[in-house]
Amino acid sequence: MLLRELTIDASGRTATYPFSVPAVQAIARLEFTSPVTCLVGENGSGKSTLLEGLAVAARLPTVGSVPVARDPTLRAARELGSAMRLAWSGERPRTHRGFFLRAEDFFGFTKALAKEREELLREMAEVDGAYADRSAEARTLKLGPLRSSLAAMERRYGTDLDASSHGESFLALFRSRFVPGGLYLLDEPEAPLSPTSQLAMLVMLQEMVAQDAQFIIATHSPILLAYPDAEIWSFDERPPRTVPFDELEHVRVTRDFLAAPERYLRHLRHQVDS
Repeated sequence: MLLRELTIDASGRTATYPFSVPAVQAIARLEFTSPVTCLVGENGSGKSTLLEGLAVAARLPTVGSVPVARDPTLRAARELGSAMRLAWSGERPRTHRGFFLRAEDFFGFTKALAKEREELLREMAEVDGAYADRSAEARTLKLGPLRSSLAAMERRYGTDLDASSHGESFLALFRSRFVPGGLYLLDEPEAPLSPTSQLAMLVMLQEMVAQDAQFIIATHSPILLAYPDAEIWSFDERPPRTVPFDELEHVRVTRDFLAAPERYLRHLRHQVDS
């Protein structure tokens, strides 16, 4: 079941954050017509604020942080989420599959996994020492639950996410948490990804969309914005509106720079000097 529409009723609350954000004030209704929707705009334009509120309204779990209901960084998002109304398409009952992921939460999550793995290994070493004079059967019985927990973690996330490159870790995490038919809200997922890893993520998005997944992504990345048939909402407009890929300033600036970087840099230096 896909998210079809969200509406915001900010009556009487426009003077306080997050309702004071111009983009939030300007949005009465957003319609989602594609399984992949991208929110683009300058920092502070409100795209992340909207995504956080949507995570609350959709009651999605977060990755790498405390639950939405208790996360102090999402206090304002809970206010915004309470003012949102969501409409879903499809005949199946709405499920709460999927997750909300911010780039900063990903880095915290990998560190927490590494710490958990170290703790399991430490406990296993302690058991080996404490049971050195016991039978092999007794030691195996004591180690069994610890070994099972470690094996389950490594099957899902690899042997050591924190030691992998950030891009590999992110893709491994994403792949391990994917559930068909889920709604995935991603805030600047390109942060840990190289251009090659972003291309790999595009392929992963296609595979997931084929399994009825839906993505709403706040991003600055021209690569992710180029997902075929993605609906792109520009938060630099008031109210936010859909914009074709080729008309995006992010795309134009990137193309101009890559076409002639030295000329572009000379132009920028001239502007600074003048």
